[in-house]
Amino acid sequence: MGAVDEDPTPPGSTKFWAAAEQLVATSVIVIDRPKGSTHPRIPEAIYPVAYGYLEGTSAGDGEGVDVWVGSVTPRTITGVVCTFDLRKRDAELKLLLGCTPAETVAIVSFLNKGQMAAILIPKDGRGIPTALIGVS
Repeated sequence: MGAVDEDPTPPGSTKFWAAAEQLVATSVIVIDRPKGSTHPRIPEAIYPVAYGYLEGTSAGDGEGVDVWVGSVTPRTITGVVCTFDLRKRDAELKLLLGCTPAETVAIVSFLNKGQMAAILIPKDGRGIPTALIGVS
């Protein structure tokens, strides 16, 4: 088979994004850290985009699934950021909802500070520079 016949979509990714969209569609978004607010324990950390969680959901840390809510409407998922926090010794997944490429850059940069490390998994790579996938 030639490259033309091959499906470039990784196996399972369509199901992954559909499940994530369903979770968002059936949840209330709670913004507990508006854009421009300071982190509760790190005052020098200013949230570049609204941040919150999906009410009635549960993530690995026992809290609701984290969401970054950008300026694009409708607020569909534009990507996922996976993080490692060496201080807390945990890993998390954060959904990006309606985020522009500039907002995505700001979020990934915000999450790649101190003992945090983050990588972007774009839902649709169009419009998002490849360099964003692993900002170092």
